[in-house]
Amino acid sequence: MILEGKHIVLGVTGGIAAYKAVELCSSLIKAGAEVQVVMTPAAVHFVGPLTFQTLTARPVSIDTFQLLRDTDMAHISLSAWADVLVIAPATANTIAKLVHGIADNLLLSTALACPAPLVVAPAMDADMYAHPSTQANLRVLAERGATIVGPDEGRLASGRIGRGRLVNTSELLAAIRATLGRQGALAGTHVLVTAGGTREPLDPVRHLGNRSSGKMGYALAEAARDMGAKVTLVHANTQLPAICGIEMLAVETATEMHQAVLERVPHTDLLIMAAAVADYRPVQRAEHKIKKDADDLTLQLERTLDILQAVADQRTASGNPGFVVGFAAETQDLIANAQVKLAKKRLDLMVANDVSGSDSGFEVGQNRVILLQPDGKQEVLSLMPKSEAAEHILARVVELWRRA
Repeated sequence: MILEGKHIVLGVTGGIAAYKAVELCSSLIKAGAEVQVVMTPAAVHFVGPLTFQTLTARPVSIDTFQLLRDTDMAHISLSAWADVLVIAPATANTIAKLVHGIADNLLLSTALACPAPLVVAPAMDADMYAHPSTQANLRVLAERGATIVGPDEGRLASGRIGRGRLVNTSELLAAIRATLGRQGALAGTHVLVTAGGTREPLDPVRHLGNRSSGKMGYALAEAARDMGAKVTLVHANTQLPAICGIEMLAVETATEMHQAVLERVPHTDLLIMAAAVADYRPVQRAEHKIKKDADDLTLQLERTLDILQAVADQRTASGNPGFVVGFAAETQDLIANAQVKLAKKRLDLMVANDVSGSDSGFEVGQNRVILLQPDGKQEVLSLMPKSEAAEHILARVVELWRRA
């Protein structure tokens, strides 16, 4: 939702990756943003302006002098209109001119006059990208506050394999969202989120696990980043891609997650425990694969470490309260069980969700949750995408945190 109603100036320069800017433009429009495309004269040789105009329902800006004859100082009006300026793809030539303040086309003039944040996505041949001049120019832009996204490594237009490919659209969107959220409600805070389901090894090929996909935790991490936070995501056994702008830390077992969280809690302002952590693990792990025979197999299990209880004890001992959000995934007595956990773990907010249905909870993209506060207040969120649920949860966190 951070893109809803935002003014995005999308600069497209003259490289073969210009065709990928069409997908970016379409995705921004679908997310609710208003997009004004500015193309360099070289860019029109790779993709037609009519494509962008059809997507945005706005004339594409190309020729500085034509627009000036229409009495609109285009580079000034565009720079004042923009909430963020995105240049994707950004050629080595354009990057060099950005550094040196050269304004010999409309896009560069707009960039020079634009006070809005700048996102630059380089795309070029591998040798051009690796050249010391290009590397120095990118460092300068980063030092001036620009967000540099990519490039990726892969097959290039020359047929060679190397670093120089424009990053994918999802990564560009993430970078734009993070840039827009720099001054958000969580700016200056460190948020630690856990996600996914831990696995407890039984033998080298089997484990005890659960159905958590990690989608809710990932959505919370993204939402926190979009609100300006520095985010660390401790994730267990997910199949989800890494998130741009977030520190990712992979773990497998409950013990590994316990260690990762407890090490970071003293430096964390907000902890959100969305992971499905195993309550039990095998007492013994077989050295080799357990073979099938005629007898039944009995497993002896032991309790795993209780991460939230350890966090509660650490908060009490250190005197550093922070703010802690817990999750309760239940199949029966949802409210009662969640309230017990809320009180026992001394949480600031509990998110309770019934995972017995097929339309919400584990392995799906939507959730239906109830927010429980220590004072007994409850807030029911209807079925919605997990990304929206994450934004609602964090909005409530900010409200309670400020009130405390």
